Amino acid sequence: MSVDRKKQILEAATKSFAQFGYKGTTMDLVSKLANVGKGTIYTFYKNKEDLFSEIIDHLLLDMKIVADEAFDTQRPFVDSVHQALYSILEFRKTHHLTIKIFQESQEMGTPTVNEGVQKVEEMVLQYIKQKIIDAIDRNELKQCDPELTAFIILKLYISLIFDWEKHHEPLEKEKIAEIFEGYLLKGLSIR
Repeated sequence: MSVDRKKQILEAATKSFAQFGYKGTTMDLVSKLANVGKGTIYTFYKNKEDLFSEIIDHLLLDMKIVADEAFDTQRPFVDSVHQALYSILEFRKTHHLTIKIFQESQEMGTPTVNEGVQKVEEMVLQYIKQKIIDAIDRNELKQCDPELTAFIILKLYISLIFDWEKHHEPLEKEKIAEIFEGYLLKGLSIR
């Protein structure tokens, strides 16, 4: 029975954080949405930060599953990393909780939310870094700094998917893959 209540609390808190943000969510609101007493929440979580942290951990797991489903080791590294990144960023772009926490982080700079956003970015960077290391081991990529390369790849994707769309028509998935391969992997040099 307590597992069901914990699940109810997590679902209600996720909805509340997605709708009202971290600052706008209170334990009273979560208890009303979950249809449990506020004291019941405190049997599972010491405070709102603890509850938010567990929700972020679930979010990270969901994002990793999305990336793993998109990453195909039978395909060239470039294609697989593109598919995985695009899937992660599309997930982030369409998942209500990620939209709200990234928005709150940018607009209000809430420390707990900033930590959550940083955890998301770190997970994505570590994921890409490991895929780069694996590709180097398989001789698909030349030796490079995997951490720096992962950072560049992620920032390029974020720029092409989110920043570009602020002032331009969204780029098609294929165009992003073409840009990614042309600029990052092949370079712009004629020789």
